[in-house]
Amino acid sequence: MQLPQLIEKTVSGLGYELVDVERAERGLLRVYIDFSAEDAAEKGPITVEDCATVSHQLSHVLTVENVNYERLEISSPGLDRPLRKLADYVRFAGCEASVKLRVAMPGTNNRRTFQGILQEPQDEKLSLEFEGTDGPALLEFTLADVDKARLVPQVVFKGRKA
Repeated sequence: MQLPQLIEKTVSGLGYELVDVERAERGLLRVYIDFSAEDAAEKGPITVEDCATVSHQLSHVLTVENVNYERLEISSPGLDRPLRKLADYVRFAGCEASVKLRVAMPGTNNRRTFQGILQEPQDEKLSLEFEGTDGPALLEFTLADVDKARLVPQVVFKGRKA
């Protein structure tokens, strides 16, 4: 079994969703977890306790499977969560995202990076409404066209009311 599949099986067995796996320098294995779309509204954001639970279980699994790593880091995906799967685009439709394509699409003046509002996917077709040179425009693409995609953090700075 490949490492991402092994990690995903373990993480999902604990009731979490695997967002991403990174191998960094000096033997660091970084795993990003989140709650599923159904559980996120009820449970809120990932906590330190969630990360500790996954870290404890995953360290045992990786030892048994003889996976070579020096350090294991479990983290939430953060405010600028990466979008990797079709389910991510469905879950975050209506949210602002930044999408970098592998190659420029026809009619975009060789532009590869766009920021706008994700639209509800239609079958395998993804779309992003962005501000073009002539006003609002719609970029249509597939998951295979995407190099990187992330949510744009929405931070609200509200002062306390006296």
